[in-house]
Amino acid sequence: MKESVLDALAKAYELKTGQISVNRFGSGHIHKTYRVDVAANAYILQEFNDAVFTHPERISGNLEYLTGQFDPGDLPFALPLPITNTEGAFFTRLDEGLYRLFPFVGGVTQDAVSQKEQAKIAAEAFARFIQVFLHADAEKMEDTIAHFHDLEIRYQQFDAALKNPQVQKDSDTEKMIDYYLGRKDLLETYGHFRKQLPLRVTHNDTKINNLIFGENLDQVNALIDLDTIMAGFVFYDFGDLVRTVACTRDESSIEWDQIQVDMEKYEGLLEGFYSILGRNIQGEELESLPFGGEMMTLIMGLRFLTDHLNGNIYYQVDYSEQNLHRAKNQAALLTALIEKRQAINELEGKLRKALTQ
Repeated sequence: MKESVLDALAKAYELKTGQISVNRFGSGHIHKTYRVDVAANAYILQEFNDAVFTHPERISGNLEYLTGQFDPGDLPFALPLPITNTEGAFFTRLDEGLYRLFPFVGGVTQDAVSQKEQAKIAAEAFARFIQVFLHADAEKMEDTIAHFHDLEIRYQQFDAALKNPQVQKDSDTEKMIDYYLGRKDLLETYGHFRKQLPLRVTHNDTKINNLIFGENLDQVNALIDLDTIMAGFVFYDFGDLVRTVACTRDESSIEWDQIQVDMEKYEGLLEGFYSILGRNIQGEELESLPFGGEMMTLIMGLRFLTDHLNGNIYYQVDYSEQNLHRAKNQAALLTALIEKRQAINELEGKLRKALTQ
């Protein structure tokens, strides 16, 4: 990193003068992230990607609103918000780049969990985030990514790509097109819940690597990556956990016949959400959680297939068919979730009964 940037950084945040050590940190794909050590203090510095998040002021506005809506002591983990610079802003322009500084939170990040209890701990953390902001007015939150989890809009984008594909549609592509067209029945359920359920403050990117665990993986030290916080439905956050935690293979796997629902982990996720939110949200909101797993899997598969048809212009790929293969991966998971509906409903029924005892 340029000395000029480091000097400007120290000035903008009034960091103690002396040796500043900067090293790349983590494996994020959107922002460039660094660990900054200054004397005895450690920070996380991000070079913000405003090509993906084109309205950073909306992120700032959302976080400023939320800081007035909760006491950090209400959460059993840290919610590391950006540190304000000398001008009181979350973002700082340094040498043509847009940066922000966070307090460093120690611990362990994971791309996956291996046990039911870890899945439950993760679900409890995301559920507590929703719980602490239940009183907040979600309508005051601005969309940091427009239509991020809007299934209807994602189908419209898919239909547009079908009309003007940028790739030759082979038999595998045609099969995937038919599969996703055949899942439009979920649009009806989505429309019902969208009309009936209240908007909440939701994280909207509930992947395991957006949690910092303690060294023994028995607690969460921090919930991070707050750029996608905006108004949403509770089933969004539960659904993305199901998609990424309860699948027996990750979304890049091409072992399609090995893709199944890990019911132990699914049970852990459901128990985590019920234990925190079971007595705080409406009955129909709880009943929507299993739909979230199906919908979020469908929406990601649609996005992958749409990007394949558009010529791989959004997601990075290592080979030309990778987005098609990702769509096939998500189709396999969605099929497995639909086949497990009865077992999932039985799990939910057991938890719902426990609430009344």
